[in-house]
Amino acid sequence: MKTFVHRGQITKVVFGSGTRSRIPEEVEALGCGRVLLLCTPGQVDQASEIRELLGAAAVGTFTEAAPHTPVEVTEKAVAYAESVEADCVLAIGGGSTIGLGKAIAVRTGLPQLALPTTYAGSEMTPILGETEGRKKTTRRLPEVLVKTVVYDVDLTLTFPAAISVVSGINAMAHAVEALYAQDRDPVAFLMAGEALDSLTRSLPVVAWRPDDAEARADALYGAWLAGTCLGTVGMALHHKVCHVLGGTFGLPHAETHTVVLPHVVAYNRSAAPQAMARIAWATAWDDAASGLFDFAGRLGAPRALRDLGMPESGIEQAADLIVRDGYWNPRPVERDAVRAFLTRAWAGETP
Repeated sequence: MKTFVHRGQITKVVFGSGTRSRIPEEVEALGCGRVLLLCTPGQVDQASEIRELLGAAAVGTFTEAAPHTPVEVTEKAVAYAESVEADCVLAIGGGSTIGLGKAIAVRTGLPQLALPTTYAGSEMTPILGETEGRKKTTRRLPEVLVKTVVYDVDLTLTFPAAISVVSGINAMAHAVEALYAQDRDPVAFLMAGEALDSLTRSLPVVAWRPDDAEARADALYGAWLAGTCLGTVGMALHHKVCHVLGGTFGLPHAETHTVVLPHVVAYNRSAAPQAMARIAWATAWDDAASGLFDFAGRLGAPRALRDLGMPESGIEQAADLIVRDGYWNPRPVERDAVRAFLTRAWAGETP
């Protein structure tokens, strides 16, 4: 007999091609009329297009979203939102921008919309990760859930292939951890498996033919499913490792997930056989960890933490931080074993 608790999502999702044209009516549906747009410095042109679409309803654009959601950037954005009297925020971009929108929402209560341009998936979760100093803190807060997410496949067609690959593997990490989460449920397991199938099918095509609209749609669909899984069930060791490495050493988010994932899967191999079988099926390998490592290599993704800028001397510090206040994990988190797989991940060795 199955025993589980399933938490449904309350986020409205609009998925398709050209769907960004619906943003004005989605803003109106929330009862809002003064939109603050959020983006990174590299996405100013996309934000300008949406601002033109919104017309007078767009009251400002904050262009300084940054990785790992630094608190000092959030405080600056909150002050700007208050100065333009915004009644909602629209995050355009990936995890950095969506994280900023959540950080603003938790401080102001403003409703959020998101227009994702990557496969990060954070738009579907109640998870807020913020960095202050060199420490990253992650919280699960229902009040940071995005009200409306508009997925427009057209916006991903110019997403560079190499970045698309690591962003997609980051999404795969969400699905992988949903398969063995402490509070996993049948719906999350099915969605996670479908997400892995979609992403392992589409990312090779995206890598070789970045303008393939069908592959882009399939990848974005998989990313949505993976993000939804992350929003409904808990995280485990993989996410703890990546939060520590990103917050402590300033490593790039998606690339770090890409490198770490096969090693954590190998660590959990004996403790989650059903999850391992599903991952192996999606990667068409007998062994889940080897399948993920090979998949990243075939797509030209990074497979060594040293290539991302992590110092070898940081392995000991990272191991200490990972076992401190650790997340639940199907296999107990042991410092020596964590240090061992971090050493392999640092060097780019097989898991």
